[in-house]
Amino acid sequence: MRVRGLPVGDHALLLEAESGEAAEALHAELLRRAARHELPPVREIVPAARTVLLDGVADPARLAAELEHWRIPPLTRAQTRTVEVRVRYDGPDLAEVAALWGVSPTEAAALHAATEFRVAFCGFAPGFGYLTGLPEHRHVPRRATPRTAVPAGAVALAGPYTGVYPRSSPGGWQLIGTTDAVLWDPARDPAALFAPGTRVRFVPVPAGEAGRGSGAAP
Repeated sequence: MRVRGLPVGDHALLLEAESGEAAEALHAELLRRAARHELPPVREIVPAARTVLLDGVADPARLAAELEHWRIPPLTRAQTRTVEVRVRYDGPDLAEVAALWGVSPTEAAALHAATEFRVAFCGFAPGFGYLTGLPEHRHVPRRATPRTAVPAGAVALAGPYTGVYPRSSPGGWQLIGTTDAVLWDPARDPAALFAPGTRVRFVPVPAGEAGRGSGAAP
């Protein structure tokens, strides 16, 4: 895996990966090495779509040179936290997504629920995670006209990502379901249900059943 290191100011290093999957693998390896004290001290490790930012680095140039010799293993099913999110597949765009996939709405819901997702990075709003896992032929475009208000708990797709809106906000993603899971709660520790690296499974429930139940799973 080829990683490009770009100094950002005096004490930060931006690492560019070749793809989103490579960035996820790089982030996982950085966390592993930090836990084993094999990484120089850093204040924060912040993943994004194809980059990882290391903030609070004493010598960014030296660390960038060291990274050129790292072997970054591919992602595996390591012992990482898994969260189950109960979802009602009742979104207004489910039929449209199903048509894009060439299946029925019921089959589309089953395909989505059968996918194991991973939080690649967080952003947009507190608690919003960008979840990867859908194969390329399941990627869908954003809506041509964004909605002015997407309700909290909406389960949505856009490009390679699945996401859950933590609060009502404008958005152009395809809405396929709803959940009562609380994505962001400042009174909870941690406040965010999703964190980079977390594995996520969506558990379908009947349309009339509450979907609040979510939490860590084995």
